[in-house]
Amino acid sequence: MLLARARLLLVTAWAGSLWTVGYLVAPTLFRTLSDSVLAGTIAGSMFRSEAIVSLVCGAGLLVLLALEKGFDAKRKRLLMLVVAGMLALVAVSTLGLGPMMAALKEAAPGGMMEPAARKQFGMLHGVSMVLYLIQSVLAGVLVFKNPAAPITR
Repeated sequence: MLLARARLLLVTAWAGSLWTVGYLVAPTLFRTLSDSVLAGTIAGSMFRSEAIVSLVCGAGLLVLLALEKGFDAKRKRLLMLVVAGMLALVAVSTLGLGPMMAALKEAAPGGMMEPAARKQFGMLHGVSMVLYLIQSVLAGVLVFKNPAAPITR
């Protein structure tokens, strides 16, 4: 029962942080701040922090799922694949796309990119958004497929 509750806590923290940062905080930053470069810098920092939350939650979930003996092997395998997929998406975004996008931003004097660099940044940003969307959908799968902890009174 303790493992099931810990697993539920990690799933909730991971899905909640993904959806909150990606679909509430980041859009609010761009709508609220008049300086889009500042909004992008803050959003980038928040996405990096969210990636750390994702890595901690994902690693914890893999450990808890490996220790779990209470549900069927098919569901366990599905959940482990979903978690591994989400972690792979975080790795590609954080370790692959993130540094390339940061390099393009650093090379731009005063935040003004050349048209070719802006186009490349936009493409990388688009790929990153698609990966984030896939990760968000997989988080929904985790929420719905995660067996609930038994209720005890």
